[in-house]
Amino acid sequence: MCNADLYRGKYRIKPARLKEWDCSSSGYYFVTICTKNQECVFGRIVDDKMVLTGIGNIVKRYWLEIPEHFQDVKLDEFIIIPNHVHGIVIINNQYCRDAINGVSTDSGGITRAHNPMLSENSLSKIIRWYKGRCTFEINKIQRKFCFTWQSRFYDHIIRNEKSLQKIREYINNNTLKWDIDENNPAVFCKED
Repeated sequence: MCNADLYRGKYRIKPARLKEWDCSSSGYYFVTICTKNQECVFGRIVDDKMVLTGIGNIVKRYWLEIPEHFQDVKLDEFIIIPNHVHGIVIINNQYCRDAINGVSTDSGGITRAHNPMLSENSLSKIIRWYKGRCTFEINKIQRKFCFTWQSRFYDHIIRNEKSLQKIREYINNNTLKWDIDENNPAVFCKED
C-alpha cells in the first residue's frame, strides 16, 4: 500500500462552507473571525462598552476599509470584542466573470464552484485580505508577540429580513453578553 492510499482523507479537514452555495453570490453574510487561542488583544469591555487597544483600532480600520478594496461590497453592523470580530458583509455581484475565458458564468463553472479565491468578491477572498492586512499591520507596529488569527472563520448566509434583524440585534448587544460569551476566556476556562 502506498502512503497516498494510507492517509487518503484521514487528515483532511472538512470544509466549513455550505457545499452547494457559491460565497461570491450576492447576499448578506454574517461572519465571526477569532484570534488564535482566543487571545484578548483587541481591547476590553468596561461598563458594557468596548475600549479598543491600538491593535483593536487597526482591526477596526481595516474592517471599515473592506469596501474600498472590493467592488460591490458593503458593510452592515459589526462589532469588535476582545478576541473576535462579528460583522455583516453584503456582496452585490452584478457581473460574475470567468477568470480564464472572461465570459459570464452565471451557471457556475469550475472557477466559481471549486475555487472561490478566483472570484472578484468571494467571501473567502474578502476575509483572507482582511486577516492578512490586519496581521501585517499589527506585527509591523508591535514586537511583544506574533499576532495571528484562528485559521478559519465562521460564516452564516442571511436569508431573510427576520434573520438579518436578529443578527443585527445580536451584534449590537454583544458587549452586554461578554460575561457569558463562549469566546470569553474567563467563561470557557472556568472549571465545572
